[in-house]
Amino acid sequence: MLILFSSCADSAQKDIDHLVFRYNEHSNIPTLDPAFARNPQIIWPTNQLYNGLVQLDDELNIKPDIAKSWEIVDSTCTYTFTLRDDVYFHKNKVFGRDSTRTVTAQDFVYSFNRLTDENVASPGSWVMNNVEYYEAENDSTFKILLKQPFPAFMGLLSMRYCSVVPKEAVEHYGNDFRSNPVGTGPFQFKLWEENVKLVLRKNHNYFETDEHGTPLPYLEAVAITFLPDKQSEFLQFTQGKLDLVSGLDNSYKDEVISTTGELQEKYRSKVNLITAPYLNTEYLGFFMGADTPEIQSKALRQAINYGFDRVKMVTYLRNGMGIPATNGFIPKGLPGFDEIAGYTYQPEKAKELIAQYKSESGDMTPQITIGTNSQYLDLCEYIQRELEKLGIDVTIDVVPPSTLRQMKSSGELDIFRASWIADYPDAENYLSLFYSENFTPNGPNYTHFKNTTFDSLYVKALSISNIEERKLLYTKMDSIIISEAPVVPLFYDKAVRFVNKKVSGLGINPQNFLVLKRVKKQ
Repeated sequence: MLILFSSCADSAQKDIDHLVFRYNEHSNIPTLDPAFARNPQIIWPTNQLYNGLVQLDDELNIKPDIAKSWEIVDSTCTYTFTLRDDVYFHKNKVFGRDSTRTVTAQDFVYSFNRLTDENVASPGSWVMNNVEYYEAENDSTFKILLKQPFPAFMGLLSMRYCSVVPKEAVEHYGNDFRSNPVGTGPFQFKLWEENVKLVLRKNHNYFETDEHGTPLPYLEAVAITFLPDKQSEFLQFTQGKLDLVSGLDNSYKDEVISTTGELQEKYRSKVNLITAPYLNTEYLGFFMGADTPEIQSKALRQAINYGFDRVKMVTYLRNGMGIPATNGFIPKGLPGFDEIAGYTYQPEKAKELIAQYKSESGDMTPQITIGTNSQYLDLCEYIQRELEKLGIDVTIDVVPPSTLRQMKSSGELDIFRASWIADYPDAENYLSLFYSENFTPNGPNYTHFKNTTFDSLYVKALSISNIEERKLLYTKMDSIIISEAPVVPLFYDKAVRFVNKKVSGLGINPQNFLVLKRVKKQ
């Protein structure tokens, strides 16, 4: 009988196993409220719980979501969305006897109001900065009017911030809505034991189907654990207890990936490696407001750009999981990227520029300090060694991530290591870092770069809706950034996923968002 029960238990576990997708979130998930979905650890689970007007496919094309169609009138900056009538909120006691109801345009009015409500204090309120007003014309028609043209606006609407939420649930749960989410997504909330596990269950009322008319999602559940140690996370994955590991951590990168970026032989039978360009540019930024001669010298900034080998850096310090940034600041994988001539490794050219700096400034011993956190210390130490060979004395100041962010924002660092991950899929998002009206703290221009020609092109691009025409201006702006060198582009990141071979249907996208509605497990 013991053998029989054990056999039945094993069989039941296997039956459950192929219906549950498991992943680990080594960072804490502070909330499941989409109004606060500012980083991947919140975006990943809220992607399963909520929908917005539109969504992105894996190629970053705008696709219908709750809005089945829309009309854009450029001359009046008006966006009119026609909504589906078969989208239901997750079943919940707040809806009374029927336990649910359909989504209407008024729900989007309420959800957008939350974004700009000072009492809510959503970090996504900036999404509405260019919105003049919005209204529900009727249950199925939602209209938005912009203050001025902004071609990337549809991309903003795909962000999790712009998800629809029901007034009944938000008002009933109050501050506890963060841990009692009610959305419309393919999965619905089941259980959350904070820092231990989070369970989402299949939404049997979900409105999307596959190309054969089969209702989505295929899975019965999503289970998320919270192991803080990435090495332990990878061990759980190798033991088959997790279906996905995202990213390449230094603690196991050599174990699993060769220097040519290929999966090591021992893992090939059980693991699929999926990679794609990731909308993230890793860079060093110069604070152009600094009064130090090294930072003010365009020649020295260019010398630093020429002074180290990005290809070697990505190969040996990132095991090939990145694309050397030898073009512009706009990353590969984003419309607007162009193979403009950037900085390659040219030590002799760097020496000439250093000599020019010494001649112009009279400073015979150039010195710079790079601020970074410990995660990127290996990259900065490599750059330090290479630049010191050329005669630039480099000090590395290692500070906690929160301190680095604060010092970067307040202009306390002459040179800082930073990343820029796209908020929305338009190159304008990257170029906004160099528009002079965006000086911190009013915007993301941490370098305080200012160039009149760049500014005029930036403003002009905002008035052009045709992406092909806009891309020409984006390329010109990117070329100005490379020429003036307020930054040192290091590499364009890659999204990296290690996936159990039992899993199918899990794509990858340049924003590295997790979409599980089409995933199956053997």
